[in-house]
Amino acid sequence: MTTETAQESSVVITETAAVKVRTLLDQEGRDDLNLRIAVQPGGCSGLRYQLYFDDRALEGDTVTEFGAEKVKVVTDKMSTPYLMGATIDFVDTIEKQGFTIDNPNAGSSCACGDSFS
Repeated sequence: MTTETAQESSVVITETAAVKVRTLLDQEGRDDLNLRIAVQPGGCSGLRYQLYFDDRALEGDTVTEFGAEKVKVVTDKMSTPYLMGATIDFVDTIEKQGFTIDNPNAGSSCACGDSFS
């Protein structure tokens, strides 16, 4: 397992997203979970993102801590190259609510934004 600072991380989480992650963890009364971001085969564009809370530490994981909330974000060694330079944000508008991923490595994405190629 590799631990990185936010400055050298392959993925960045905005302060807004970090606050939302901390809020969700606090609501569950859990401080033992990390936000895992993974890329898996599937979706209409070939690859899809997965964001979920995880308490596991797998060989080859990269763990990065963000914000004053000390939110830990984990990526596995297979997903890291796909997520280099990606920014995770949280939006809460009348049109949309949820986490978003701005990924400069995505050549194209589907209309729903859940998958890319």
